Amino acid sequence: MKPVPAPSSATSGPARRTLIKATAAGAALGMLGMPAILRAQGGPKIRIGYWPIAAGLPFYSAIELGYFKEAGLDVEPLKFAGAQQVMEAVLSGRADGTANGTGSANIAIGEIAQPGTFKIFCSNPSNVKNVLDEVIVPAASPAKVMADLKGKRVGSGPGIQNVTLAKTVLERGGATGATVVELPIGQHVAALAAGQIDGAYTLEPTGTIGRMNGTTRVLEAGVIARYVLGDPMAPWFGGSASLSSDFIKKNPDAAKKFVAAYGRGVAYVRSKSVEARQYLKGYTAIEGPLTGEVPLAAYTMYNEFTPADVAHFQKFFDLFSEKGIFSSRLIVDTMLYKG
Repeated sequence: MKPVPAPSSATSGPARRTLIKATAAGAALGMLGMPAILRAQGGPKIRIGYWPIAAGLPFYSAIELGYFKEAGLDVEPLKFAGAQQVMEAVLSGRADGTANGTGSANIAIGEIAQPGTFKIFCSNPSNVKNVLDEVIVPAASPAKVMADLKGKRVGSGPGIQNVTLAKTVLERGGATGATVVELPIGQHVAALAAGQIDGAYTLEPTGTIGRMNGTTRVLEAGVIARYVLGDPMAPWFGGSASLSSDFIKKNPDAAKKFVAAYGRGVAYVRSKSVEARQYLKGYTAIEGPLTGEVPLAAYTMYNEFTPADVAHFQKFFDLFSEKGIFSSRLIVDTMLYKG
């Protein structure tokens, strides 16, 4: 048997240790030169729940334009059927945050259940100008004002936020005795066309869909600003993007980068709304000509809130306290992300 040769002097002793160090250094330099998406693999996966509606456009845009990847982040979008499920996913630890469009009152209910869980970093306000909420009726309906729905059957999206707001709008608009019927928002137009309901408190793009196919018309838009906040131009912060406090605490750098990249998505939607509309496809049911017609939400980042904004946000939350939906009064300012 031939003797096994001794290790070469080029790979033994001090020379071998030098080679190992050089190789490690080269690998590190190589990592710095790699695309952000590859370097992100070592960071935390950021799971963001979203409800497939138009208000989530900054999130969809940031994903499709690569803003999160450029920041070295690994972001996973999680689609849910409704805002309540998004909130519950964060409470259970199955998601790390929410995209815009997730009902602010739903988030608040989660916050009351587990205080300190949610930090809102962006909200999507609407009013009579930036339309999200509206009451619609069949195209041939004789109704001209809200009070004409007195004693009628009125549809509402599912969930405590939608139902509470529908009842409040009808009550304050003079439609006493109206019966609120919970229906998936995607069924509102068909239910009105079939005569199953006489009106519907709904969210865009429902009104646009009904107008485009000639079956429904808007009775009144921006109804929450008018009937809940008392001013048609007041901002109703009905949906919000948030991160869990636990994620922020464990991953402060990743959280800051995520919020900044999300903010780039907001800036893109603000400055290039026509181009941004293409990213509704795939994330929502909005496709074809509808993408160019549906109203887009406005957005307020955490560092853009004015004292008046916070006051309007608080008034919205206080409605749910007054109605007994919230077990205690929740102070909005404690939930806002501070950066």
